[in-house]
Amino acid sequence: MSLEDYTPYQQRIIKRYYRHRGQIAWQRLAELVSELYLAEGKRRDRLWEDVAAHLRALEVPEARITHILQQKDPQILARLVKERLQG
Repeated sequence: MSLEDYTPYQQRIIKRYYRHRGQIAWQRLAELVSELYLAEGKRRDRLWEDVAAHLRALEVPEARITHILQQKDPQILARLVKERLQG
């Protein structure tokens, strides 16, 4: 489907989404930090997989991703998210 298949209103929504996609992904990472603090067991492992996928999509350096995943400390992830959202 091309963009012309949508109404002008839908086209604006789609364009706005892609324009802010990076900020949306960082916001989702912030939500994952909260979920990681509360999760246990397999759910927590699945959340770390989601974190890795989001970080790679945001083109965070692989060395930093590896460090975060080795530590599996939500505080480290929270610092990264805070750093990116504030600056």
